[in-house]
Amino acid sequence: MIAFLVIIFFGLGLIVGSFLNVVIFRLNTDRSFGGRSACLSCQNKLRWFELVPVLSYFCLGGRCRNCRTKISPQYPLVELATGIIFLALFLKFENIFFELPAAFVGAYAYSAAAFSLLLVLAVYDLRHKIIPDALVLLLGGLTLTGLFFLNLDDPRVFYPHLPSLWQFGSGFLLAAPFALLWFASHGRWMGLGDAKLAVGLGWLLGPSRLLSAAVLSFWAGAALGILLVALTKQYRMRSELPFAPFLVLGTLLAFFFDLQVLFLNF
Repeated sequence: MIAFLVIIFFGLGLIVGSFLNVVIFRLNTDRSFGGRSACLSCQNKLRWFELVPVLSYFCLGGRCRNCRTKISPQYPLVELATGIIFLALFLKFENIFFELPAAFVGAYAYSAAAFSLLLVLAVYDLRHKIIPDALVLLLGGLTLTGLFFLNLDDPRVFYPHLPSLWQFGSGFLLAAPFALLWFASHGRWMGLGDAKLAVGLGWLLGPSRLLSAAVLSFWAGAALGILLVALTKQYRMRSELPFAPFLVLGTLLAFFFDLQVLFLNF
């Protein structure tokens, strides 16, 4: 039974990941999120067998069937990442799947929506080096609402309640250092979008995980920056490195593994 559910939730993630790719490529363009998918190069409408998540990319050899233009590897990578996240969320809340199905649905749907948004934000920032305000506001609204209904540390609890002042302030606490870096550097070290994103992340993670997520994101960003400087001639210390992907990575690690990097427990 569990093996069947694992396949179901992973497959659901693959399907959602396919839609997330549409959002990433069409966001802030004149194209709507609806309508049939088409090759970005020749605009040929894709057939159903060209739209199977992950498999179609490899079966087509990573090229458009019509014009043979290379297909971005972003497609299978985002689909796989979403599939893994959706599967990991099922495993995280598996203990209440049969016991309290309503609580499972609430916690799972909320978390899946939040992490889907985060994946879109991370990939969009990688592609364009900008964090869309619309998505940040959507994430903030979602996670703020979650404060009044959910407690992901104990997903059995699903009811309207007032969050503590510490829980409410966790978003601004996580955003504060990013805002200070932006202000002190006049935007050279850190974008204001990272501070805005951090507010929603703090509300998602809560006080117990937010510091770990911040530390992990800085460690990952510093490690990659040093590696790029050492191995790539074109990269320099002043080169721009999008930080949202590292914030999302730190959030994923802190959330799924309950990491306490600084050994603090609030």
